[in-house]
Amino acid sequence: MSLQELYLALFAGGLVLLAGIVATRFATRIGLPSLLLFLLLGMLLGEDGLGIDLDDPQLAQNLGTAALAMILVEGGLTTRWSDVSKSLAPAGMLATLGVGISVGVTALAAHLLLGLDWRLALLLGAIVSSTDAAAVFSVLRVLPIPRRAAGLLEAESGFNDAPTVILVVLLSSTPLLMSPWHVVGSLLYQLGVGALLGLALGGLGAVVLPRIALPASGLYPLAIFGLGVLAFATAGVVGASGFIAAYLAGLVLANTGLPHRSATRSFAEGLGWLAQIGLFVLLGLLVDPSELYHEVPAALVVGTVLLLVARPLAVAGSLLPFRVPWRQHVFLSWAGLRGAVPIVLATFPVVAGVSGSDRLVDLVFLLVVVFTLVQGPSLRPVARSLGIITPEGAREVRVESAPLDVLDAELLTVSVPEGSRLHYVTVMELQLPEPSVIALLVRRGSVFVPQPESRIEIGDQLLIVTTSARRADTERRLRAVGRRGRLAYWFGEYGELA
Repeated sequence: MSLQELYLALFAGGLVLLAGIVATRFATRIGLPSLLLFLLLGMLLGEDGLGIDLDDPQLAQNLGTAALAMILVEGGLTTRWSDVSKSLAPAGMLATLGVGISVGVTALAAHLLLGLDWRLALLLGAIVSSTDAAAVFSVLRVLPIPRRAAGLLEAESGFNDAPTVILVVLLSSTPLLMSPWHVVGSLLYQLGVGALLGLALGGLGAVVLPRIALPASGLYPLAIFGLGVLAFATAGVVGASGFIAAYLAGLVLANTGLPHRSATRSFAEGLGWLAQIGLFVLLGLLVDPSELYHEVPAALVVGTVLLLVARPLAVAGSLLPFRVPWRQHVFLSWAGLRGAVPIVLATFPVVAGVSGSDRLVDLVFLLVVVFTLVQGPSLRPVARSLGIITPEGAREVRVESAPLDVLDAELLTVSVPEGSRLHYVTVMELQLPEPSVIALLVRRGSVFVPQPESRIEIGDQLLIVTTSARRADTERRLRAVGRRGRLAYWFGEYGELA
């Protein structure tokens, strides 16, 4: 490549990156995972658009796997242990038993309704069975849903890539080796060793990094993210699951009191977005839009079965031993978003030379696009209709501030909707648990610091500073007063989630 060609490549890459960032703004506003716009951007650049021809499934698989590793490391680094600690057991069930149920139901439907042979049907079921970490993280973190439900979905999406990758690799192997002992042994080894390596490297980093005085603070985020990538690669070298290793390493590193946590989180998010943009543009380049329409009926059939039958059965079967309210059951079933992972996995059987697998890439691509368009924008109204978005639900605001980082503090914003009993309650009567405090009040475009006698009104936005330890108590108090007013405790209302 000449220097001039390098300049042109960097110019095109910069334009794609900026276009992706702008697209993210619009996607977030309407509740869509930004991945869809990145995919469309890749299609516009592709063979039927500007003429860039990418017909190399092996390249897409390699780059896609590397990007997924970065996304999972970022997912671990931006996940709070307090959010997922109570959800590990149900998330583990969803990532194992739930995946098995989803694979079986989807494969049966593909075999009976589409006429696929059993190997391709099982491959299709395995490819589309897992929820996507990038899609879940980008959508759910801007929805004020209960932390238990959000934590469960985040943990599931971080864990379930590993078993689905293992199943797809086993089903793509030639000759096909699918004895029960071989499958169970592979799953246990890859998941077990991958988890151990992720926990070990994450723990090692948590012990060593605070004791190393690096010459620049910007090196700490690089070292922390590098450990997550190292966990992924180490697990891959020994034949274990790099996906579970990367996520767990990031989760451990993010929740053990490492220095410069805010900077690390911001750095990880930036690299995660870069990986997402590059991955989805690449996958958009991989498909040929002029040939997609042949698979539209099949994609609609499989997607409908997956959304309305397989996913609900997987959720119900997996969460049977746990006390999860039926409303959250319904929401968890609807919120099983698919994204880049299924499209990347669809390249595995193509690279392995499985007969008839070329069809799976187009089918899976259409399924992801169509059903993300259905599920993404509808998550908020579905959650609201089920009553799991509380009117006074607090939403986190991320800020780069050393004092907040040192105090382990958080900044929340609360909107006061029509009908809320917060209306006309004074700041003093609200009685937020110490040391929580309303720092600013936004009313009809004006901003002021409220006094103890200041009254809250419909349409106000409250900016509340609290600590991580008192955040849950603060949210419960807001819910209680929002439901029953200043005398909420007298009515036995303590703001617990329904």
